[in-house]
Amino acid sequence: MAQRRKAARARKIATRRPATRKNTASARTRKASSPPRKSATKKTSPKRWSQRVTRESDALDLQQGVFKLTSPKKIASSLKRSAERSSRRKAGAYRSALSMLTFYINRAGKSLSKAQRDRLQRAKTELKHQFHRDE
Repeated sequence: MAQRRKAARARKIATRRPATRKNTASARTRKASSPPRKSATKKTSPKRWSQRVTRESDALDLQQGVFKLTSPKKIASSLKRSAERSSRRKAGAYRSALSMLTFYINRAGKSLSKAQRDRLQRAKTELKHQFHRDE
């Protein structure tokens, strides 16, 4: 068995063409000019999925610039107003408002300043107070 493998391998090596300068150059130009292959099974995810979620999801119609407000109380009251008025939400008003606030905090990531992050965290507490969820 081992003898047959060695013989087959020797035949493969002997039948290969020696690489010449011309062969490698043409192979390089052929590869460079052909378009990159895309796998049919692999589907790429959209680049800015969080932007699409904010714009199109069945969440809330938020006031423009709500997360840039200076007071946690104003942020919470705006989220509460939006959640209660929304006809597109699937969960309760409190849950929808809190999830949108958490979504914004998580997606902002490191670009959120410490002061703004603290303000938004205080807005979560204020949201609990406004919905009378003080446990």
